[in-house]
Amino acid sequence: MDIHAAAASPAVIRRSDYRVPDWLVPDVTLDFDLDPALTTVRAKLAVARNGGHDRPLRLDGDGLVPLEVKVDGRSLTQAEWHLEAGALILPLPGAAHEVETLVELAPERNSKLMGLYASGGLLCTQCEAEGFRRITFFPDRPDILSRYSVRMAADKACFPILLANGDPVEQGDGEDGRHWAIWNDPYPKPCYLFALVAGDLSCNRDRFVTMSGRDVQLGIWVKDADLPRTTHAMEALKNSMAWDERVYGREYDLNVFNIVAVADFNFGAMENKGLNIFNSRYILADPDTATDIDYDGVEGVVAHEYFHNWSGNRVTCRDWFQLSLKEGFTVFRDQNFSADMGSHAVKRIEDVRILRAGQFPEDSGPLAHPVRPESYMEISNFYTATIYNKGAELIRMMALMLGPERFHAGTDLYFDRHDGQAATCEDFVRAMEDGGNIDLTQFRLWYEQAGTPRVRALLSHDAATGRVNLVLSQIIPPTPGQPEKRPMAIPIRVALFDRESRANHGDETLMLTRSEQRFTFQNVATAPVLSINRGFSAPVIVDTNRSQADLAFLSAHDDDPFARYEAMQQLMVNVLVGQIGGQPVDESAVVDAVRQTLIDPALDSAFVAEAIRLPSEAYLGDQMPIVDPDAIHDARDALQHRIGAELEPLWRDMHARLRANSFSLSPAAKGARKLRNAALHYLVASGAADGPLTAFEQFDSADNMTERQAALGILANGESPERIAAVDIFYNRYCADALTLDKWFQTQAFALHPDTVDLVEKLGRHKDFTLNNPNRVRALYGAFSGNQWAFHHRSGKGYRLVADCILALDPINPQTAARLVPPLGRWKRFDAQRAALMQAQLQRILSQPGLSKDVMEQVRKSLD
Repeated sequence: MDIHAAAASPAVIRRSDYRVPDWLVPDVTLDFDLDPALTTVRAKLAVARNGGHDRPLRLDGDGLVPLEVKVDGRSLTQAEWHLEAGALILPLPGAAHEVETLVELAPERNSKLMGLYASGGLLCTQCEAEGFRRITFFPDRPDILSRYSVRMAADKACFPILLANGDPVEQGDGEDGRHWAIWNDPYPKPCYLFALVAGDLSCNRDRFVTMSGRDVQLGIWVKDADLPRTTHAMEALKNSMAWDERVYGREYDLNVFNIVAVADFNFGAMENKGLNIFNSRYILADPDTATDIDYDGVEGVVAHEYFHNWSGNRVTCRDWFQLSLKEGFTVFRDQNFSADMGSHAVKRIEDVRILRAGQFPEDSGPLAHPVRPESYMEISNFYTATIYNKGAELIRMMALMLGPERFHAGTDLYFDRHDGQAATCEDFVRAMEDGGNIDLTQFRLWYEQAGTPRVRALLSHDAATGRVNLVLSQIIPPTPGQPEKRPMAIPIRVALFDRESRANHGDETLMLTRSEQRFTFQNVATAPVLSINRGFSAPVIVDTNRSQADLAFLSAHDDDPFARYEAMQQLMVNVLVGQIGGQPVDESAVVDAVRQTLIDPALDSAFVAEAIRLPSEAYLGDQMPIVDPDAIHDARDALQHRIGAELEPLWRDMHARLRANSFSLSPAAKGARKLRNAALHYLVASGAADGPLTAFEQFDSADNMTERQAALGILANGESPERIAAVDIFYNRYCADALTLDKWFQTQAFALHPDTVDLVEKLGRHKDFTLNNPNRVRALYGAFSGNQWAFHHRSGKGYRLVADCILALDPINPQTAARLVPPLGRWKRFDAQRAALMQAQLQRILSQPGLSKDVMEQVRKSLD
């Protein structure tokens, strides 16, 4: 077979082609003889024909060669089986058999980090989405649910800890310094949830008593030196377990729950049943090495993976087109958990900012796809912001439309109806309908149609009648494969404010279901101010006829925190977009709004820090038909300077006043650090002569990474002796700590500095940079491609740097390489010169012989 020819035409998998499995596998027994250089895997599968057909048994495989094949204890000759596209094909008579295979693996050579691989002296697995077929022959699809019994044997000195899914059964010593352990998982699960870890690990042990009184043993396993940095993760785990019982009535079901942190991981974490495997960045945290954002990330990801025990494991997805069934619902759950643990207002602002930064651009580009896609070449490419973040917004909209009681009746019905099953997004929506007594027929379009709806809101007031008319209209733009769209069911929360009394005439949720609708409000004496999409009730772009004065009013008086924040942001966007377009604008309105926000005693520090933050350069680009990175940077830099200069005394006072005496993770302390960093940012932006020195003093004296990295980032944007000193000090202090060194790479790659593109090229050759660790790649090239001004340097050098990285990384780790493609795919949003340069790099990547289907799919779609 011509490998290059096969790679040039990867098969397209379509949702419409789904059919139930030909064979089921109710029970699996696995026996691993573990060694980094040569591991053997003996698998015994109890298989049962599913329905009246005569089709053979197909066991998927990727790079596997069967050393032995048995059926019902009899060894087969090679004439009795064959390989087809890597899969083992067995023509079998009758209804049920035991199939046994033996294969060999080389974990230390598995740089793709899928299947069984070596990481930092550990052996571990990652099987979602299709990694199990790299371990043994198996029907690798999520609707095959099996009970697993696993035996592992390994050198006891090198691998003293042997962990797998479920509960431990037996362990003992063998010959030649080896030992063994047996684990059993009584709950049927798809093979993508299989997990195994072997290594020299220490454990942070704790316990949790469930609501029915069961005692669950908890363990977070890490290298011994990292043990002190697991305290926060353990607290997050226990809080998650209690929250899921309290809010959803979901109790943990095994006797043991283990987490293992590994250094090399393609994702954030994996929810394998009873044995979660985590990227170490989402487990390890202490004040010296982790920022407040890192602490929040640990809490959120630990919660996310734990919540998957029900929304993903006990109820899994029928096929990979239903990925948002588990991911969107679980993101919604972890967002609400984090909000309950901290500030609901700030958490909502953070979540929407992430959605707009990642999902909105995805929805408006060549890689746009529905929350429930219709086809794919490589499923790994659909672990996207649309599946996760937009999927969560769909759940949030249903929760809003149903209300708390009916929504939880729907989720209870969903869990009860589909426990132990592989379900679909339609199953979830139907449970919401049945449990909440609501018709969601039109709402289903959110799962079917890609693109971010644009909602136009026009408000008018008749003083004579006291009537207010609000006309709402919607447009869903064309996306690849979907040129025409039908109107969506969009819940829009609105309120009308009296300008004089500042009174809220009432919060209402309006359902926009047609292309255009008129809503009327009575008995409103004077022209009100419109607050719309309160709480970000729908993931849409809203255009209104509100004036800058209206926005300034809302930024000071709206009683919905998100709407108040949004008004401030829109006030800033209007000024900046106007400046970029050469229109006369009044910057003083922004300066005054920032001043009023800073001196409002009713606002907490974390909210203030969010509200006064200027929109990012990338977000500003999304507001323009053609992105002009240089003009955006100049306008934003100028407004930042003016806010800094005019309010300099406030920034100085705030920066000095918010200095803490000791580190704390209380919401008040975290808010104070966030606002203090914002004050330092504006103080330096003001051009004050002592700005760099003040930043360096914060960097040098900080007792926490939040303030230290913020000061480093502020210094990295400019040119000063303090910048050079801080970069060197940070490296020398943390060069032996991989996670913290990632921050050093990331901060420099994201710097708004004229020479960033040249610095990134230099850092790519640094002795501590490696393509073998996904975190390091994301820290440098991932951050750089998100730095709009630097990445889109007019020379095109930034495009070449990222393309070079993709080509070098693809043979090593195609999944991570593919995730670097989308920024190049937005070429239609830029001027002709930049567009041509981006297209040239995409064509260069596509011409590479042997390109993975992960990268190939992304590049082909990006060029369309």
